[in-house]
Amino acid sequence: MNFSKQRKRILETLKNNAVHPSAEYLHKKIFDENDDKIGIATVYRNLNKLSEIGTIKRINGLDGSVHYDHNTHVHYHFFCKKCRKIFDIPSDISPNIVKKAEELTGFKIDTHEIVFHGECNNCRIKGEENG
Repeated sequence: MNFSKQRKRILETLKNNAVHPSAEYLHKKIFDENDDKIGIATVYRNLNKLSEIGTIKRINGLDGSVHYDHNTHVHYHFFCKKCRKIFDIPSDISPNIVKKAEELTGFKIDTHEIVFHGECNNCRIKGEENG
């Protein structure tokens, strides 16, 4: 697939902002950092296309908005309820989870997403300091 100049810029911005950004966040970053402006509809369209072809990962349901991840390898996510940041968690914390789930249920699992919710270390420490 040929990548347009705009698609390359969107993908590059996503890779350079590994905070699992939303389309709005990426649009603002691109808009603030570049002379030639890209519209929000173009950002959405390209993110959707990049996720459809598997170049990036679309993350749904963390805080009511869609986020994007340039890391397409199997991994889990942690969503901090205080600062609303998203962090990666390596999948090797439970290497056989899919196999075990299939054995216990008889299901055939094609894909899975696991999201942990709580407070990140920074927010937890700030809470203890202010507590």
